[in-house]
Amino acid sequence: MKQTASLTVLFAVAALAACAQTPVPCPDPPGYRDTPQLPGQPWKVHDIDRPRPARVKGSVVATPPPSDAIVLFDGKGLDKWTSYRRGEQLEPQWKVEGGVLTVAGRGDLVSKEQFGDIQLHIEWKPGVAKCGQNRGNSGVILMGRYEIQVLESFDNETYADGQAASMYGQFPPLKNATHPASEWNSYDIFFKAPKFEGGKLVTPPVVTVVHNGVLVHHAQAFVGQMAHRIHKPFEAHGPEAPLVLQNHNEATSFRNIWVRRIGSYD
Repeated sequence: MKQTASLTVLFAVAALAACAQTPVPCPDPPGYRDTPQLPGQPWKVHDIDRPRPARVKGSVVATPPPSDAIVLFDGKGLDKWTSYRRGEQLEPQWKVEGGVLTVAGRGDLVSKEQFGDIQLHIEWKPGVAKCGQNRGNSGVILMGRYEIQVLESFDNETYADGQAASMYGQFPPLKNATHPASEWNSYDIFFKAPKFEGGKLVTPPVVTVVHNGVLVHHAQAFVGQMAHRIHKPFEAHGPEAPLVLQNHNEATSFRNIWVRRIGSYD
């Protein structure tokens, strides 16, 4: 009897452990089938059937700012930033503590300085209280229009063009180099701004992205502006515009943010 009872307890403990390791079902949809077709691709926006990129292990690249960099966040304050919510300018409400910047309050964080062609370095760590598109969601939005997604994508199912390092709503990363939720990630982004003439697009914006030392986009052109569940065509704008960090109401953190303007040869 004692042996049977012991085995029963062991089986019960094993069952509880197995339940604890089973992911909680997420109510967020892992994609859609009723969205518009992406230009020049066989996939729809946030296509549920689009393959998820294979995972690779990278390492955070914690590069200090070069001598000609514009340091947007050095761990001390938000003097290089303002904030907007639905067109209303606000004082930045994000939290700065222990050299780390964390999403808080209302409004996206918007750089006071405007940029065109740039090299951008940024390190981030997602908030992880939720799941799907609400698990550490933020975004690095170039010129306020072209987004590189920030999300916990190590163990979190979502649509391929919405995972970490995706060109949001357009292209997934070539590989999933996201670190586990408790760890930092790095992006090195090389961006060439679009050119417009007479209100028409001449050359699209192009981006190269290195995620934790892994090349995940190589001179890839955006096919429109960032948008959720729709394809948003290009709209003419100036040669420079602010950099935006998205407030998606998730406690995602950032550090070591710097930008270099990319000049021309000769």
